[in-house]
Amino acid sequence: MKLFRKKIRKPKVKKLINSFKYAFSGILSSIKSERNMKIHLGFLVAVVISGIIFKISYYEWLICLILFAIVLAGEMINTSIETVVDMLMPYQDDKAKLAKDISAGAVLVLTFISALIGLIIFIPKFLEMIGL
Repeated sequence: MKLFRKKIRKPKVKKLINSFKYAFSGILSSIKSERNMKIHLGFLVAVVISGIIFKISYYEWLICLILFAIVLAGEMINTSIETVVDMLMPYQDDKAKLAKDISAGAVLVLTFISALIGLIIFIPKFLEMIGL
């Protein structure tokens, strides 16, 4: 006779599938609820179209994909931080504001540097196309 019973656990595969479901749900929620996420996605589409038109190289595509991931993930992290701060501090608080401002600033830095790298990739191709 066994003295200890094992806990009944969900199969590992089901847990894994659920974790993916929750992650995709989070991505969709951020797209639906966040204006800035929609703006980032708009630029992503514009860059993809431009990349096709200008026939950017394999390595330039890799750089663009990495930058897409960094900016979108940064925006989602910022949204998460702002949501948690709002839950914990529903009233005006200087430290809560600081946390939210710094988080938003981090996304701005990521976005600015990504845009700069995008310009470095695309301006020479545009100039070449117009004959300069």
